[in-house]
Amino acid sequence: MTQADDHLKALFALDEPAARDPVFSTAVMEKVMRRRFQEDVALLSGLSVVGGGAFWLLWPTLQPVVVSLSQGLAPALGAIALAAGALVILGARPSSALDLGS
Repeated sequence: MTQADDHLKALFALDEPAARDPVFSTAVMEKVMRRRFQEDVALLSGLSVVGGGAFWLLWPTLQPVVVSLSQGLAPALGAIALAAGALVILGARPSSALDLGS
């Protein structure tokens, strides 16, 4: 090689990206995903506690409504649950069985 080639090679070497370390990248991504998971669990736990508390507070008001609705809808809901169970057991998907997907 000539001296100009060596000079150009040295110049281009300055612009090359740094070598990647797959072990370091994996460790960083693992920590990021673990933190996201912990945040998701904390958020869902908090929402569950708040929702459960709200439901507990509203239950005396909701109970008569639920009882009156359940007496009228119980046969229909039983039939729907039976049909859904049959579809699951037979291996069909409800959307394909009812021709909902085009």
